[in-house]
Amino acid sequence: MAIEVGSVVEGKVTRITNFGAFVELEDEKSGLIHISEVANEYVSNISDFLHEGETVQAKVVSIDANGKVALSLKRMKPPVQEAEKPAARAINKPKPNKKLSASFEDKLSKFLKDSDERLTDLKRKTDSKRGGRGSRRSD
Repeated sequence: MAIEVGSVVEGKVTRITNFGAFVELEDEKSGLIHISEVANEYVSNISDFLHEGETVQAKVVSIDANGKVALSLKRMKPPVQEAEKPAARAINKPKPNKKLSASFEDKLSKFLKDSDERLTDLKRKTDSKRGGRGSRRSD
């Protein structure tokens, strides 16, 4: 059977490195499972998930011009749904805020009032700096 992109192959892990695991496939071919393709979670040490001599089933992700086969364990499993992530659901929930219930007109009038106050303060500060000593002189 020829190895094609998207097919599931079985092989034996022959070597583990810090960036992935090499898998011996049929017809004396080998493939690489990159560390990012091992699991849906963060993998800091690939040895926590795979061991040399272990037989694994992996999905063929790509085959380059040189015949290098990229494999994935992560794509064999269905993606994790948001409902299955209890921590994410609690973090992303917005807190009720009284300001959110204000109408657009209320928000606009508050913005204009704040803006006018800031411009008035800024104008007062810059006008006092422009006068300097020249305004106190009398000829």
